[in-house]
Amino acid sequence: MTTANEVVNGSGAPAKLNYASDQEVRWCPGCGDYSILKQVETILKEQGRPKEEIVFISGIGCSSRFPYYLDTYGMHSIHGRAPAIVSGLRAVRPELSVWMITGDGDALSIGGNHLIHLLRRNVDVNVLLFNNEIYGLTKGQYSPTSPEGAITRSTPMGSVDHPFNPLALCKGADATFIARAMDRDPKHLRDVLLAADAHRGTSLVEIYQNCNVFNDGAFEVFTEKASKPFHTLFVEHGKPLVYANGTKGIRLDGMTPVIVDLTPGAALPDDLWTHDQHDSFKASILVRLFDDHAQGGLPAGQTSAMPRPFGVFYMASRATLETKLNAQVALAKEKKGSGDLDALLRGERTWTIG
Repeated sequence: MTTANEVVNGSGAPAKLNYASDQEVRWCPGCGDYSILKQVETILKEQGRPKEEIVFISGIGCSSRFPYYLDTYGMHSIHGRAPAIVSGLRAVRPELSVWMITGDGDALSIGGNHLIHLLRRNVDVNVLLFNNEIYGLTKGQYSPTSPEGAITRSTPMGSVDHPFNPLALCKGADATFIARAMDRDPKHLRDVLLAADAHRGTSLVEIYQNCNVFNDGAFEVFTEKASKPFHTLFVEHGKPLVYANGTKGIRLDGMTPVIVDLTPGAALPDDLWTHDQHDSFKASILVRLFDDHAQGGLPAGQTSAMPRPFGVFYMASRATLETKLNAQVALAKEKKGSGDLDALLRGERTWTIG
């Protein structure tokens, strides 16, 4: 790894760091992972943080090859167990910038239990959850986020499993930062990544990522130019929820979101829902705007699909696990001294068996 001190130009001033490694990128041609890698590299360049202060840790899956392609510290760890690695690292090296790369299978199936505890503990790490609604590395089995009816190699008659709504799961686990982005909107993805990195605590970013080999077009309705305005809702803190090129908005009827037709050029109604990224209750409603656009299935009584939200849904300030842990260690040292490992192992109740 080239360190920041080694990268200088002729005048001795720091040169622009290149965070790409010398490894050949081996994702399938056209995979959405390329775009995500590119946006991460771009924001790392903008921030200019020394490479030796950055760590990428992944689980298992196509996305988890990510650490190979960055010239930083990194670890391709165990299936679903990256949360344990990042938790340990943050506990002893809280000054590092730590990123966790995972997929829908790695995070929500094999590592589902680990993920929810990472979130409730609020370890300071940026989690990028690549969601392509399929197991790509193992050649196309259905995943925890595959919609009902999905035809895959392991569900030839269609999946009968009810899928996870990842952000609803994370909100239920008391995550302090949740957001959604997509591989095919690079500028918006960079904005979300920067916001996630600025947050202190676990930042969970779900990224819709197209697997063009085993699940091509899964998110087409949200990414294609013709349909995107009418099926997506880009939320911004302090701004009303408006979509469809300004012709539709969302208001709350009690706690129920309702689509409102807007008159082009007219003032927005006062009762439109204004996004507050610090409002926990409204964030819980926002994550439930999860109608199945591809299948056309709608809840009973609902006549048109709600747009799928993107952006930062929620952020809250809460002490991180490592902050509380290190404070407790410092207090213990203050009260009892630095300690003696041998004495600790012996404990207060030991016996000699003669």
